[in-house]
Amino acid sequence: MIVCVCNNISDREIRMAIELGSDSIEALQRDLGVATCCGQCFDYASELLNKTLAQSAPLQETVLQRHIASSVSSN
Repeated sequence: MIVCVCNNISDREIRMAIELGSDSIEALQRDLGVATCCGQCFDYASELLNKTLAQSAPLQETVLQRHIASSVSSN
């Protein structure tokens, strides 16, 4: 779905940018140009950012726990 009509940015592109490290609306504005023209997409882009970050947090914790556990068991 197109989130930013002005710059033709989809929700998929926003999620991908977040997975690649964009962790704030300012970063999305810099990296993709989201919410830099008319601003109509700002609220939805912010909501998508927060939801995507919240969903990825448990996954990151699991990966870190596995890494720590494997480091401890190999010593």
